[in-house]
Amino acid sequence: MVETSVKGVQLFRITSPLNCAPAVYEPTIVAIVSGAKEAILDGKRYIYNNNQYMCCSMSMPVEAGTPTASPENPLLGVYISLDTKVMTELAIAMEGAVGVFRKPEGASLPPGFSLSHWDDAFTEALYRLLIVTNSSSDSAILGDGRLRELYYAVLKGEAGESAKRAFGLGNEIAKSIEYLSSRLNDTFTIEDIAAQVGMSRAVFHRKFKQATTMSPLQFVKSMRLNTAAMKIAGGMNVNNAAMEVGYVSSSQFSREFKRMYGQSPKHWTQSQQIPKGRVT
Repeated sequence: MVETSVKGVQLFRITSPLNCAPAVYEPTIVAIVSGAKEAILDGKRYIYNNNQYMCCSMSMPVEAGTPTASPENPLLGVYISLDTKVMTELAIAMEGAVGVFRKPEGASLPPGFSLSHWDDAFTEALYRLLIVTNSSSDSAILGDGRLRELYYAVLKGEAGESAKRAFGLGNEIAKSIEYLSSRLNDTFTIEDIAAQVGMSRAVFHRKFKQATTMSPLQFVKSMRLNTAAMKIAGGMNVNNAAMEVGYVSSSQFSREFKRMYGQSPKHWTQSQQIPKGRVT
């Protein structure tokens, strides 16, 4: 990962194949320039390259990898964090604009993870954003505006409905995911979370699954296990990693870990080659 002079914009280059490993996608755009990436969400496999960019509008537990990367065919791409404040401003402004199509109340929520074809607006906005990273003065003066332009292109593109549901009006599910993701070591019930966003348990469960493909309980378990796996891969011992994500029993953690990944935490760690830090 290489930082650019525009905050939230990074370039990445991977020259070795990596099998899919546990990761947590934060609200992000990932645009692949060369090569291909792979992500698994709730058992479904997604492969994207320079024909489609990935838009993750809510924190999501996934498995991610680069199985085809090599020195001869490196994976090259751009990682762009989604600024909640700016995305919210744009989404609400678009919803309030005259002539903007609104989905009827009760419409199904689109997934928080989606792939969108590169259209002309996105391609032009990304190009204009990357150009200013060549100059610190250009990025200081124009960077925020170019980033806002890219966000707007995303909101207008195929991933736009998903992003608007996460950042615009009626974003209760996105808010609940943000709450859950920041409190993995807390004890709470689904009724507690549903009440916080003003929904019954049944309605919350249905809308949550529409947005994430998982039930709330499945989502929390996946977030906990993926986060713990990343901590273990970074050098933390198994017991500490389990406790940090809310497990009070190391035996329960090991059972659930093995059920999800097919191996005990110890054997899984020995069989993996996972880079330390964030996996994008």
